[in-house]
Order: sequence, then C-alpha cells, then structure tokens
Amino acid sequence: MNDSGTDLIPAPRRIRDTFPGGGAVYVIDEDTEIDAGPGTERVARWLRATVGAATGLPLAPHGDDANRIMLRILPELAEEHGSHEAYRIIVDGYLVVIDGASETGVFWGAQTLRQLLGPAAFRRAPVTARTEWELPAVRIEDSPRFAWRGVMLDVARHFLPKSDVLAYVDLLAAHKLNVLHLHLTDDQGWRLEIKRHPRLTEVGAWRARTKVGHRASPLWDERPHGGYYTQDDMREIVAYAAERHITVVPEIDIPGHSQAAIAAYPELGNTDVIDTTSLSVWDTWGVNPNVLAPTDTTLAFYEDVLTEVLDIFPSPFVHIGGDECPKDQWRASPTAQARIAEQGLADEDELQSWFIRHFDRWLAGRGRRLVGWDEILEGGLAEGATVSSWRGYAGGIAAARAGHDVVMCPEQQVYLDHRQAAGDDEPVPIGFVRTLEDVYRFEPVPPELDAAQAERVIGTQANIWTEVMESRQRVDYQTFPRLAAFAEVAWSRLPAPEARDFAAFERRMTGHYARLDALGVDYRPPGGPRPWQRRPGVLGRPIEGAPPIV
Repeated sequence: MNDSGTDLIPAPRRIRDTFPGGGAVYVIDEDTEIDAGPGTERVARWLRATVGAATGLPLAPHGDDANRIMLRILPELAEEHGSHEAYRIIVDGYLVVIDGASETGVFWGAQTLRQLLGPAAFRRAPVTARTEWELPAVRIEDSPRFAWRGVMLDVARHFLPKSDVLAYVDLLAAHKLNVLHLHLTDDQGWRLEIKRHPRLTEVGAWRARTKVGHRASPLWDERPHGGYYTQDDMREIVAYAAERHITVVPEIDIPGHSQAAIAAYPELGNTDVIDTTSLSVWDTWGVNPNVLAPTDTTLAFYEDVLTEVLDIFPSPFVHIGGDECPKDQWRASPTAQARIAEQGLADEDELQSWFIRHFDRWLAGRGRRLVGWDEILEGGLAEGATVSSWRGYAGGIAAARAGHDVVMCPEQQVYLDHRQAAGDDEPVPIGFVRTLEDVYRFEPVPPELDAAQAERVIGTQANIWTEVMESRQRVDYQTFPRLAAFAEVAWSRLPAPEARDFAAFERRMTGHYARLDALGVDYRPPGGPRPWQRRPGVLGRPIEGAPPIV
C-alpha cells in the first residue's frame, strides 16, 4: 500500500485505521463504479475527469457491482461539525464512502480521496499500465476552521492568460482553498472587458514597456505588455471555479490605483490639477499619485463598470480596493474641495470614505457586500463593509472590534511575493524572509480579540502581487510550497504557532512535493532555487530582520 494516509495536506481533524493494527487496503479497479447520491452528480463528474483520467479507470455510474465509491449528502454532518463543508470518508473492506454536509463537503472529501491514491492520481493521463489502485483502509472526519480560505492573484501588474488562471483554480481546489480574489485593475493595466466603456481594454489593458525588478532597478523590458479577459473568458473562469466550490471575488480598484482607467478615459482624473490626457498606462511600480476625481461623472462611470461586473460574478463579495490613495491631487483640486464642502466632510480622508460609502450602499442595494483593503477604515468605515487587513493585524482588530467582518492577510506574514530565504540566489528578493515554516506558524486570529470579536475573523488570505513575477513560472516559484502551509493554517485547527509540529508537516510535504511535481508546479525546492528559477542581476528590495507584528 502507499503511505498517503499519513501525508494528507491540509491535515484532517481526525483520521484512524478502520481495521485493528492498520495496513489494510481497498482496491479500486476497472470494475469500480461511482454511486452518486442526489446532489453529488457534479462531484462524480469531477472524479471521472481527474482521477479517472489519471488512473485510466472508467469509474462508471453505479449499476450492480458492489465495488463502488459512494457519494452522499448528509446534512446532519453540518450540525455535528459546525460547517456545511464538513465531510467524512470511510474506506473499509467493502466500500468507499464519501459523505458531505453539502455538495461542497462531498467535493472536499473527493479531493482527499485523490490524495489517498498517491501522486500519480494528480497526473492528466496514466503513466503506468496498472489497473489496480490501492486505498488505505481509513476513516477520516474533517471540516474547515475558516469559511474564507483565500488567495489573491494579481493579474493587473502582469497579465496571466486564462489557461494559467484555470490552472490556479485547480491548485486552490487541491488545497481546499475556496476563494480566488482576482486583482483585475490597477495603474499598470485593466484586465476585464467592460462593454459600455471599451477603451478600458482597448487602451487600458496595454503598457508600452515594463520596469524589470523593483522600481529602483535600471532595467526595462521594452516589449509592450498586456492582455485582458473577455466577459465570456471570465464567465468560463467563474463557472470552472464554481464546479470546484471556489468563489471568484473580483477587485475593481477605487479611488486609487487607477491610472490605466484614467489613461483610457481622461475625464475620470483630476483634470483641474493635471493634464490627464497626457497620462498613459503606467510602466513602473509603487504608489501612483493619479487618482480618480470625486465627481458625479466618475461615480456614474464606475456604476456602469460594476453593473457589468455583477452580471459576470455571482460572488456575494465585491472588492473595491480602497488602498494607497494619495490625497495630494484632491488637496489641490477645487472640484474635490467643493465636494468636501458640499458633503460636510472634515478632510480628504473623509472624501475617500465618501467614495467607499457610495459604492457600499450601491452594492448593498443589489444584494452584494463590499470588501476593501484596510485603508477603507480611514475617515470612517462604510456600514456593511468587510475589511481585508493587509498592513498588519491592526486594521482587522479595529474592524472586528467595531463589529465588521475581517479577512486577515497581513503583508508581513502572508504576502507570497516576499522572499523565501536570505541570500543572493532568491530571484528579485522582495520584503521580509518568509520561509515555509514562517507561513506554517502564521496565526490569523490575534490574541487581542475576545471570543465574540474573533468570530468576526471570517477567514484568511495569502496575497500574490506580481510586480516582479512576469510569468506563471515565477508565480509558481513564489507561491509554492508556501501555499501548502497556508492552506493547512486556513483549514486545519492547529495548536498555537509555537506548538505546531513543523517537523511532521515537513515529513508530509515529502509526499506533497510529488503531487506538485505531477501537477507540473515549478515550486521552490527545499534546497533553494534551481538554475532557471534565479534572476541574477535584477534588483529587488529585501528587508532585513524579523517582520514586526503590527
């Protein structure tokens, strides 16, 4: 038998052998059928398309054969485990049963089944002629710690083709992560087709050249860079994710990080301060001074944009950014100052809050919830807003204490663009050293919160900013293997950080690296980057020392 029962990632709540002494196996083969109970048909289809393809087994619909994988929805598991995502697997001498509190729970159980079959079950086609596949005889009961287990993928700074995004959906699903937050707009590019405003992609999706490395680097890639997703592309991504029980949360940045939009439609900028017609899609990195003007024209424009966004994304959450919005142009703008006076606002911080509140009300009126980076706390938090706490824990603590939901994603802990080791071999080293162990010891709920406030931390998220990641290969390197550690933090109920058994996690990672190999992930090996993963001579911005807890 394989030893996959001991190397599951993320670790399940409970696992035990179903036979005294252990070592027993159940064999699935060409006669094994899938007995899909009501509501589990999509999971059966996924099993045939993935495990069936990797093993070469037909996994036919259940007929008369007793050798079968049974899929069932048992709602009582939700009450028992406190989550509609709970599942139970029983592999004994007679049957494989995957029970879920919902279809979602059954799907996560199917993901665990795939891990139990070994790394070869993660390939796209069989690599051996074997016709029998062994499963360890185990009983697993499992459910997630957090409801929001997210990854933010920045496709604005460097565009990722649709096929790469779909591949990342599969990688999230394999790790039981259930939110893909797509950062779709920024100064460096607008990535989503908006039919009412076509210049957003005709102009805003392309930049003439790109800074290579940190903004202080002297290097440039003189090739034009860009791309965008048509609305049908994005509907495909959303539907593909939904089949894998992943919610795609769109981010449309307001009111900062907007130069690509202003380059396409100059009237959106502060025309009484600068010549916005002279702006192009930004080709470097950092915090950009060119922000949206607080005009009725701008509000109406973004209502148009969000109307089309809501038609594409069924997500209950819509992210509107709200971070890194310099106020200098507003201070110099008679139009902005008139808006401040008209609304009785105290200052430019409250003007930003006015922007956020407008879209909070607009989204709430359409049955959606606004989520934004923690700067939306400045000037007063919009009533229904959820906070993505990125500058540290402090914003999330303040929001939770004020009764708002929080997604913890502090840059010092779970920004995966930060370097993975010290030394000169790390490609384009950014930020603090965040090793696999550091991520494994990340704790999303700060001790400052009492029990009721801690309930406001609805989840956690790892963020992948792509200023220095020009390709899927680079994204893979920065993301893996650390995303496996993050997935366990988000799913499993781990001890306090200092009490976590990282050595045991490392041992389980030995089997998981083989899965990542089978999936074709260009991860960072434990011993350091491979030659092609290095970027010698490209300037980064490493920060020395341990990151602060702020």
